[in-house]
Order: sequence, then C-alpha cells, then structure tokens
Amino acid sequence: MGGALLESWRKGEGSFTIVDPYLDQAPEGVALFSSRDELGGERFDVMVVAIKPQLIEAVLPDYAGLLRDDGYLLSIAAGCSVARLREVSGVDAVVRVMPNLPAAIGQGVSGLCSSDAANETHIAHATDLMRRAGIAIQVDDEDALDRFTAIAGSGPGYVFEFLRAYAEASQELGFSREQSTAMALELMKGTVAMAQQSDLSLEELRNSVTSKNGTTEAGLNALNGSGALSALITETFDAAYRRAIELR
Repeated sequence: MGGALLESWRKGEGSFTIVDPYLDQAPEGVALFSSRDELGGERFDVMVVAIKPQLIEAVLPDYAGLLRDDGYLLSIAAGCSVARLREVSGVDAVVRVMPNLPAAIGQGVSGLCSSDAANETHIAHATDLMRRAGIAIQVDDEDALDRFTAIAGSGPGYVFEFLRAYAEASQELGFSREQSTAMALELMKGTVAMAQQSDLSLEELRNSVTSKNGTTEAGLNALNGSGALSALITETFDAAYRRAIELR
C-alpha cells in the first residue's frame, strides 16, 4: 500500500525519499536508499511509517531522529496505535491513516486521526496527501478510526463479495461467467456514477426505478423487504469493529 500511495502522492507537490533494503528501483523522481545510514544528516518534514506492525519496534527507533523539529509521523501501519507509535519513536506529533484498497488506484476512502500534538499544518498536509489517492475523512479518535475501518477500510471486501454473489446468481439464470461478471461490474459502475451525479438521496434514487408491482419492487421485497439485508450489513460492520478492537 505504501508504494501504491506513493504513486499518487508524487503527482502533487513535495519530494519523497524511500529507505528500503529490498527495493531495486523507485518511481521516477523519488530518491531511494538501502539503509538509514545512507541518509547522513538529512532531516524531513514528515516520516511515513509504511512497514508491517510487527516490525515497528525493530525498525522505527532508528529513524526517529530524521524528523525536523516541526515534523510529524504519518502512519499507515494497520492496528498500530498512536500511543505505541509515540512510545517507540519518541515523536509526539502523529497522524494515523487507514486507507482502503482502491486508494491504490487513486479512488480510495481514507480515515485520519491524530495525536494532540499534531497541529493544523500536520493534519492539513496529511489530508492533502490522502486526497491525492481519493477522499479523506478526519475522525475524532482511534475508536472512530476502528469504526471507519469496519465500514470503509474493510468495505472493498464486502463489495467484492456482493459482486461475486451477484455474478454467481446471474449464472444460475443462464448467463456465462464472463457475461455475469461484466453485468455485475458495469451495473455497479454505472449506478454509482449516477448516484454521484444526482442531487437525489439514495432512497429517492431507489424509488425512482421502482415501479409499483413491477419487477424491481418484487426483487427489492425479496432482497430487503423484511429488513434482513439492513440487519446483515449492521451485523457485518459490528463484527469487523469488534475485531478491530481486539487487534488494538
């Protein structure tokens, strides 16, 4: 995810440096070093933590001194709390980010929360970076970030599963796998685009395509007439949220 975000970030203002002993080549315009020692006395405005959470204690302390006095830590390490990042790095100004998978193609939804020591400039800078990869939503605290994770962070998985089930059901009605997949993907793409361009609410849009006693009404009654779908989605979010709490 760090590499994918960098592709979006480097299209805007700012210069970027990567330290990675396993990377042979960096994107155009990005400086690459194989070790922290190669950086010498250089210091940075922001340090991005884009490593696996289990490596935080082993790697992060060596880099804490690279920040300028007014710099901040930006972390995309999933499940790694602000308190843990501050303790390990010694940096008080921390912004945690939870991007979701479509951020890799510049169409993500990212949640941000910050430590008390992160100032408006830090938060604005982090928000600008994440907006280069989609939209960014600032939340009040880490509990809200866990709830965001349950809804948007894990959300692509739910959508992929819905699309898979949709395509599978289409095959049951006689369409090929290729046709079913194309119908599911283009249906989702077109419907989302229409909703984004409309001033109507989602409920109003649904009603606009639902004729009384028609096929859409029959299908909707089967889908959620009893409220089972709404309850299932709530249950899905709750399960993901509970797991996020367990992983803190």
